[in-house]
Amino acid sequence: MQIRTFQPEDEADVVALWERCDLTRPWNDPHKDIARKLTEQPELFLVGIKEEELIATVMAGFDGHRGQIYYLAVAPDWRQQSLGRRLMQEVERRLIARGCPKINLQVRSSNAEVIAFYRQLGYSVDEIIGLGKRLIDD
Repeated sequence: MQIRTFQPEDEADVVALWERCDLTRPWNDPHKDIARKLTEQPELFLVGIKEEELIATVMAGFDGHRGQIYYLAVAPDWRQQSLGRRLMQEVERRLIARGCPKINLQVRSSNAEVIAFYRQLGYSVDEIIGLGKRLIDD
């Protein structure tokens, strides 16, 4: 898999992948999420390409205190080949280069498969409650 930075022409394929991977929600417009990401640290929005097909994504950010991971996705037909692991290694490398000391991410508590994936990568459950507040309705 070739890992590269997201390009605007990738948008339709990225959104289709997120939909196939059940990452989209009615209250988060994926096109707006992409547009917003492109205004802040676009070099931390990565895609994976294999056989000329966009098959994986990861979006990250760093605020100077913590890194954050969003939209890690691998196309169902390409799973179990360590592609998600490779994307995470690359985004972690880029965050470390920025001086990022810790990464936070959120996983739905019902998603045992994804929780197990992150645990295999060395992530652990933080004893916290995630809170959120919508500032702009999509």
